[in-house]
Amino acid sequence: MFSTTDASLISKALDGNNKAWLKLIKRYEKNVYHYGLRMTGSADDAMDLMQEVFISVFRNLSGFRGDGSFKSWLFRIAHFRCVEFYRRKRSHQSLDEGEEIVDHAACASQPVFDQAQSRDLIAAMQALPLEQKAVVELKFFGQFTFEEIADQLGVSVNTIKSRLYSALGKMKTHLEDIHD
Repeated sequence: MFSTTDASLISKALDGNNKAWLKLIKRYEKNVYHYGLRMTGSADDAMDLMQEVFISVFRNLSGFRGDGSFKSWLFRIAHFRCVEFYRRKRSHQSLDEGEEIVDHAACASQPVFDQAQSRDLIAAMQALPLEQKAVVELKFFGQFTFEEIADQLGVSVNTIKSRLYSALGKMKTHLEDIHD
């Protein structure tokens, strides 16, 4: 079966084809939702974030130049919306007062870990500062290269590597503390 490329779907969506737009959303909605879930720690916030991301994509689709992949552009928007989410949330409460993840089915969707390990891993990610959490999310869950992440976040590759290794060290310590 033939798969329609992102470029073809974008072109059709820009011409007003709603089916192409819906197919583009369908292709990436799980990825964006899980990104939001791991970044916010809340299923409701992840849904809100996902909606904000796709509204932004819809409004700005004509501005997509195709210099990089659509997925990379989409996750750059997701990152900016996530930063906005944390800014709004900070004005209402401390980041340490965040909700615990309640979407256990999403935790179970990661085949390498059992549910308890997934919860522990996500809890360790929640303890990270936003810029480190974003790098871990994009590298391991989004499977982006260091160069793609640097481009998405607007920083150098060395900064991305530094954030990743620092985050991994913090996560390791957090996970060791949980299991001691």
